[in-house]
Amino acid sequence: MPTTTGSRVFGPALLTNSAATKYTVPGSTTLKIQNIHVYNSSGTAATFTMSIGADATGTRIFDAVSIPAQGNLPFDSYGPFYLAAGETIQAFSGTNNVLTLTIDGTLTV
Repeated sequence: MPTTTGSRVFGPALLTNSAATKYTVPGSTTLKIQNIHVYNSSGTAATFTMSIGADATGTRIFDAVSIPAQGNLPFDSYGPFYLAAGETIQAFSGTNNVLTLTIDGTLTV
């Protein structure tokens, strides 16, 4: 019988303005992304981009989505997304160090 564990898999942490790997699914497991939360701590809007796999137009699940000043992007209406062992999540902000990303998910072994 598979073992499942719900947990925070990334963050909260500030995003830089270049694509970087935020999470890699461990070997022999799968990840169900349950919640993605992005908060903009600045006084102006900032864009958010996130990919499953290496960042490219074809792998993006969020592509330069505008997050308003002091605003949030809740995950409520998207997904869920399932990732296999070894798959990665990459993300970045259009403005350096203003967006905070948190990802919660369930790992199944």
